[in-house]
Amino acid sequence: MQLQQLMQLVANPSLPAVPNTPPPSIPSPPVSLSPALTVRRTRPKLSCPPDFNKEHHNGYAFFNSCSLYICLAPKQFQDEQERILWALTFFKGGHAAKWSENVFRQEVDTGILPIQTWGEFEQQFQLHFFPVNAEADTINTLEGTSYHQGNRTVDDYLDGFQTLVSDAGYTDPWTLVVKF
Repeated sequence: MQLQQLMQLVANPSLPAVPNTPPPSIPSPPVSLSPALTVRRTRPKLSCPPDFNKEHHNGYAFFNSCSLYICLAPKQFQDEQERILWALTFFKGGHAAKWSENVFRQEVDTGILPIQTWGEFEQQFQLHFFPVNAEADTINTLEGTSYHQGNRTVDDYLDGFQTLVSDAGYTDPWTLVVKF
């Protein structure tokens, strides 16, 4: 608006000057920090654990995947039995499927799920699906003469070595140097 007034004055100096009035102010809406306007945090999409068939070397990964899912989405489960039943749905083949069938058969026979808590499920899972002598097997691998880099890259060898050392429980730096 001011630019037009200036152009009119320049073009026609005989017009009286219009007082410079500020444009009407538009009231701004009040700032509100109400809970309704808070930003909703989107949660990551969680992957379900893979199907499980009893391979001992996959037992750790499967159980960790279940535990992580339950930790990140606890509201999806009403109670511990629902967690257990959910985990059993992934027992799809081999010994795992037979073990799961046995758990359900016991429930049908007694009317009570034989595993009542997630802690009990963890104990039973470890008993049936974790390697029996994992630490001893790992120590034997590190103590033997057959563990070498071979055709692997240094990174692959180092990753494997760190896994073995962790599984064996070795923490002494001198022992690590000798075994490497």
